[in-house]
Amino acid sequence: MRNEEKDRRVRPGWPRPALAALSGVLAGFTALAVAEPVAAAVRPQSGPVIAVGGASIDATPTAVKDWAIRHFGTDDKLVLQLGILAVLTLLALALGVLALRYRRVGAAGVLLFGAVGAAAAVSRPDSTGPVDALPSVVGAVAGALLLYVLVGRLTAAGRSAAPASDSAEETGDGLFVPAGWDRRGFVIAAASAAAASAAVGTVGRTLTTSRGQDAIAAREKVVLPSPGSPARPLPGGAGLRIPGLSPFVTPNAEFYRVDTALVVPRVDATAWRLRIHGKGVQRPGSYSFDDLLRRELVERDITLTCVSNEVGGPYVGTARWTGVRLADLLAECGVKPPSRGGPADQLVSRSVDGMTIGSPVEDVMDGRDALLALGMNGEPLPFDHGFPVRMVVPGLYGFVSACKWIKDIELTTFDSYDPYWVKRGWARRAPVKTAARIDTPKPFARPRAGTVMVAGVAWAQHRGIDKVEVRVDDGPWQEADLAAEDTRDTWRQWSFPWRSTKGGHTLTVRATDRTGAVQTERRARTVPDGASGWHSVVVTVD
Repeated sequence: MRNEEKDRRVRPGWPRPALAALSGVLAGFTALAVAEPVAAAVRPQSGPVIAVGGASIDATPTAVKDWAIRHFGTDDKLVLQLGILAVLTLLALALGVLALRYRRVGAAGVLLFGAVGAAAAVSRPDSTGPVDALPSVVGAVAGALLLYVLVGRLTAAGRSAAPASDSAEETGDGLFVPAGWDRRGFVIAAASAAAASAAVGTVGRTLTTSRGQDAIAAREKVVLPSPGSPARPLPGGAGLRIPGLSPFVTPNAEFYRVDTALVVPRVDATAWRLRIHGKGVQRPGSYSFDDLLRRELVERDITLTCVSNEVGGPYVGTARWTGVRLADLLAECGVKPPSRGGPADQLVSRSVDGMTIGSPVEDVMDGRDALLALGMNGEPLPFDHGFPVRMVVPGLYGFVSACKWIKDIELTTFDSYDPYWVKRGWARRAPVKTAARIDTPKPFARPRAGTVMVAGVAWAQHRGIDKVEVRVDDGPWQEADLAAEDTRDTWRQWSFPWRSTKGGHTLTVRATDRTGAVQTERRARTVPDGASGWHSVVVTVD
């Protein structure tokens, strides 16, 4: 009987550090969950994960951002958020273990991370002020209190569970909670906290979703008037039907998205306004969404390209955009381009999320179809692509032209202001480079010997594509067949029937734009003004 009682006493139960680490994770989970409804009441972008994520994006070196876009594409934001949660989990584990020995220090650590989140929130470009710190502060206080309570319960249980006569070997001298300890109090407290936090977090997410319902309802009510200047019908032969070739018009759901917004802004069009002001603006303007709808709408097919697009990359697409001429609005406000004596050479557009993008005033007023777009492929802009209004300027990379969720236009000079991307090492001016891409066959494809259709797209927005050539291995350049041109602001499809022979081959493509400039072979990375070089694929013919 004595041996059975001793065996029961010395059999180790849960390791105390493991229970403390679990307490830390629960405290972190509670902090984030409690922050959810507070952020919903304040502003969804003020939540700690979003605020810290945005600050992380801003602080990340350009080369690392470029790498993330290349490897993760449009999932880069999800990867970042998962990374932040993983780091927070590890830190919560460490704070829990630390709290086992230094209870107050562990709880203070949770408060410290809340302070980091609060500082990140109020320092964001779109911050509305000190109130943005509330989600992180309230969440951190809740998490710190929970950690203090749980570790206190765990420590008290550990001290009371071991009889005074037990030796260090039998109880582990505090390293293990003996099997005979009363787990019930700790388990009830931990489970209750987890359940309550999950419920609070769910309420917060529900509130955040409902907060965006007004914006969703406003978009659903938008009926785009018939454009006063419609796009001309797509010429016959402009869209080739070749398996594997990108369609001429990119569907909205497949159109690339590259931006820094961790949470897509849900802007209520009924409350939205655009302000135009700054240097050389004689009559500052303010426009509502309905004001723009009442103007003559222009419809144009325009190809957009992201400066982060590597040679042969996917961040390029064509859509039919509907909007108002930006040059007309600027002229009404008394703005003149530099070529006509205007004092401002840079147009800085600001997004509701704080993004700033600088565009050359001369380019947006030189007669090209620079638009404040309201529609995309026959429907109101999707939220992902800038609803209610975004800028579209043919011939310029997106980082110097395509401001989404735009709310403000300021006329200034390049010498007096550097927008977001320029501060991070990108060029001030960035016309789209002439480029061509092979869509089919794919890299490492194994087509059968005979005629293989090689096809792809080429673009040189606002200059137009004049010729595309294909080279097989180190052979001569051979001219490809060009599809009909829609406009000089859109890409052109091309095809080349290749009489293939068995074995491994390298297919290379290059384009010539309408100015006579041939796409350069020189390889350049995307920073500072776009990638260059010829696109090649390697295939094996069976």
